[in-house]
Amino acid sequence: MSSTMTNFSMKIDKELKEEATELFEEFGMSLSTAVRIFLKQAVRQQQMPFPIKENIPNDETIKAIEDARKGIGVSKPYNNVQELLEDLHADR
Repeated sequence: MSSTMTNFSMKIDKELKEEATELFEEFGMSLSTAVRIFLKQAVRQQQMPFPIKENIPNDETIKAIEDARKGIGVSKPYNNVQELLEDLHADR
Protein backbone atom coordinates (compact mmCIF):
# COMPACT_ATOMS: atom_id res chain seq x y z
CA MET A 1 0.00 0.00 0.00
CA SER A 2 1.32 3.43 -0.92
CA SER A 3 2.14 5.91 1.82
CA THR A 4 0.92 8.79 -0.37
CA MET A 5 -2.07 10.53 1.18
CA THR A 6 -5.04 11.77 -0.80
CA ASN A 7 -8.12 13.81 0.04
CA PHE A 8 -11.55 12.26 0.27
CA SER A 9 -14.71 14.32 0.63
CA MET A 10 -18.30 13.30 1.07
CA LYS A 11 -21.63 14.89 1.85
CA ILE A 12 -23.49 13.94 4.99
CA ASP A 13 -26.33 15.42 6.98
CA LYS A 14 -25.12 18.40 9.06
CA GLU A 15 -26.67 17.10 12.29
CA LEU A 16 -25.15 13.63 11.78
CA LYS A 17 -21.71 15.20 11.28
CA GLU A 18 -22.06 17.28 14.44
CA GLU A 19 -23.23 14.30 16.52
CA ALA A 20 -20.49 12.03 15.15
CA THR A 21 -17.80 14.68 15.67
CA GLU A 22 -18.90 15.13 19.28
CA LEU A 23 -18.94 11.36 19.88
CA PHE A 24 -15.51 10.72 18.39
CA GLU A 25 -14.02 13.68 20.24
CA GLU A 26 -15.14 11.92 23.45
CA PHE A 27 -13.05 8.94 22.24
CA GLY A 28 -10.11 11.28 21.71
CA MET A 29 -10.15 11.23 17.93
CA SER A 30 -11.32 13.33 15.03
CA LEU A 31 -14.08 12.40 12.61
CA SER A 32 -11.39 11.88 9.94
CA THR A 33 -9.54 9.43 12.18
CA ALA A 34 -12.75 7.51 12.90
CA VAL A 35 -13.55 7.23 9.18
CA ARG A 36 -9.96 6.13 8.48
CA ILE A 37 -10.26 3.40 11.16
CA PHE A 38 -13.55 2.24 9.63
CA LEU A 39 -12.02 2.04 6.14
CA LYS A 40 -8.91 0.19 7.36
CA GLN A 41 -11.02 -2.37 9.22
CA ALA A 42 -13.31 -2.90 6.22
CA VAL A 43 -10.31 -3.51 3.94
CA ARG A 44 -8.55 -5.72 6.52
CA GLN A 45 -11.64 -7.87 7.09
CA GLN A 46 -12.91 -7.67 3.49
CA GLN A 47 -16.37 -6.94 4.83
CA MET A 48 -18.25 -4.39 6.87
CA PRO A 49 -16.49 -4.23 10.25
CA PHE A 50 -19.80 -4.49 12.08
CA PRO A 51 -23.10 -6.28 11.46
CA ILE A 52 -25.72 -4.32 9.56
CA LYS A 53 -29.13 -5.07 10.97
CA GLU A 54 -32.64 -3.92 10.40
CA ASN A 55 -33.70 -1.17 12.75
CA ILE A 56 -35.63 -3.16 15.34
CA PRO A 57 -38.19 -1.13 17.29
CA ASN A 58 -37.97 -0.97 21.08
CA ASP A 59 -40.61 -2.51 23.37
CA GLU A 60 -42.64 0.71 23.62
CA THR A 61 -42.85 1.05 19.84
CA ILE A 62 -43.74 -2.63 19.40
CA LYS A 63 -46.61 -2.23 21.91
CA ALA A 64 -47.84 0.92 20.12
CA ILE A 65 -47.83 -0.95 16.80
CA GLU A 66 -49.73 -3.88 18.32
CA ASP A 67 -52.26 -1.52 19.95
CA ALA A 68 -52.78 0.34 16.68
CA ARG A 69 -53.38 -2.93 14.84
CA LYS A 70 -56.03 -3.78 17.43
CA GLY A 71 -57.57 -0.31 17.11
CA ILE A 72 -56.56 0.67 20.65
CA GLY A 73 -55.98 4.41 20.88
CA VAL A 74 -57.23 4.93 17.33
CA SER A 75 -60.65 6.38 16.65
CA LYS A 76 -61.15 3.91 13.82
CA PRO A 77 -58.98 1.41 11.97
CA TYR A 78 -57.52 2.27 8.56
CA ASN A 79 -56.72 -0.20 5.82
CA ASN A 80 -53.95 1.93 4.36
CA VAL A 81 -52.15 5.24 4.71
CA GLN A 82 -54.23 6.87 1.98
CA GLU A 83 -57.42 6.35 3.99
CA LEU A 84 -55.78 7.90 7.04
CA LEU A 85 -54.54 10.91 5.07
CA GLU A 86 -57.96 11.48 3.50
CA ASP A 87 -59.55 11.36 6.95
CA LEU A 88 -56.96 13.77 8.35
CA HIS A 89 -57.46 16.26 5.51
CA ALA A 90 -61.27 16.03 5.83
CA ASP A 91 -61.02 17.50 9.34
CA ARG A 92 -59.43 20.73 8.08
